[in-house]
Amino acid sequence: MINGILFDLDGTLLDHRAAADTAIGAWVAERAPGHPRLGDAPALWAALEEPHLAAWHAGECSWQEQRRRRVRALCAELAIEMPADLDAAFAGFAEHYRRGWVAFPDAARALAALGGFRLGVLTNGAQEIQEEKVRAIGLDGLAGPVLTGEVLGGCYKPAAACYTAAAAALGLPPEEVLLVGDDIAKDVTGPAVTGMRSVWLDRLGVSPPPDGFPRITTLADLPPLVHAP
Repeated sequence: MINGILFDLDGTLLDHRAAADTAIGAWVAERAPGHPRLGDAPALWAALEEPHLAAWHAGECSWQEQRRRRVRALCAELAIEMPADLDAAFAGFAEHYRRGWVAFPDAARALAALGGFRLGVLTNGAQEIQEEKVRAIGLDGLAGPVLTGEVLGGCYKPAAACYTAAAAALGLPPEEVLLVGDDIAKDVTGPAVTGMRSVWLDRLGVSPPPDGFPRITTLADLPPLVHAP
């Protein structure tokens, strides 16, 4: 029986990609007006997220340093003058990014329809920022506690310990928790080793889910799925 539901945040409840793409485009345009590769900036920036965030998760660098590395790498790729103050440069991007924070239209209604379940947000971001996002998009009080590696003993998805710690934070064993998210490795197949069940949120509807895992294309489909006998 499912008694708790964990949601990924970026790409699941919050439209991270749209906010980040718009923000980095604005950031590059400010620093290099008319840059011939402005249209490439969103894809380049997105490709830099995962490896540098993974280095932070692994303890290879600080949160602030992974941000600096991303700015350095993007400027090098686009041949933009390297900022003297990398922290201030990233802060400029972050200001644009915050202005783009919005919940997906299906998020609030789906959460409100899940009364009776213990809810939570399981995300690989930084605790303070992810909590700020949930408040900014109007889901505070609906989504449950925000759980990151900073409050889960330094464990991040897809480490098995992350899922068991998140379930424990809801006061439940993993077998009674369902994880819903858009990343197959982190949100779908990763939890399975702990006995936690999962649903793949495939908003683009581009391909079938891994064998044995259900797929939905909107959070509106989640309440009927979990309430089904």
